[in-house]
Amino acid sequence: MRVAIVSDIHGNVQALDAVLADVQAQQPDAVYCLGDLVGYGANPNDVTERIRRGGFPTIMGNYDDGVGFDRDECGCAYREEAERERGQRSLEWTKARVTPDHKAYLRSLVPEIRFEADGRRVLLVHGSPRKMNEYLFEDRPVSSFERLAASSNADVVVFGHTHKPYVKLVDGVLFVNAGSVGKPKDGNWRACYLLLDNGAPSFRRVEYDVGAAAAAIRATDLPHQFAADIESGGTH
Repeated sequence: MRVAIVSDIHGNVQALDAVLADVQAQQPDAVYCLGDLVGYGANPNDVTERIRRGGFPTIMGNYDDGVGFDRDECGCAYREEAERERGQRSLEWTKARVTPDHKAYLRSLVPEIRFEADGRRVLLVHGSPRKMNEYLFEDRPVSSFERLAASSNADVVVFGHTHKPYVKLVDGVLFVNAGSVGKPKDGNWRACYLLLDNGAPSFRRVEYDVGAAAAAIRATDLPHQFAADIESGGTH
């Protein structure tokens, strides 16, 4: 079985269009989305419409929750005050522009998806099996992964949220971060998504018109830092 998994698109329709074209060329048996369709990028409605139109089973990300329910914060862990202020501007801008119909769709998304592929139990979540907005960075203490391995009731756990792809095997459970389509933070600006092919994970990096995506951000009153972030792969 060949499964494509996309995550963390964040309003970047140029990246999503390039990824969906690449996904189609890979001819997977199924396509799933791990959420965070909106936030930071200039085209939240276009991204939401494409995911809806594709009929892809989709998990609710913390940003989808924040926008869909018009919450006061997005469940993001900002490290600096300036970053928090930019994030709040993004949340308010996005809430003001996502249509009521698309907000209703975001509210309808599920917290997890389970399926079997090639005899392996696969669990899809946004942040972690414990919490939508928990950051499972690769360098977390192994004890944390051990606890998740014992409680997940899965052989493969796939998640996003950190925007940094990696694979980690702990106590027989394969943990896979699918990376980010629209806002990578690993120093590689190209859109990232995951292929599970006969149970084996591989990352696809897809070039797209990042200049057009950055220009779309700069044409709004979103913080222009978000444009620099996608141009640099999160290292600017």
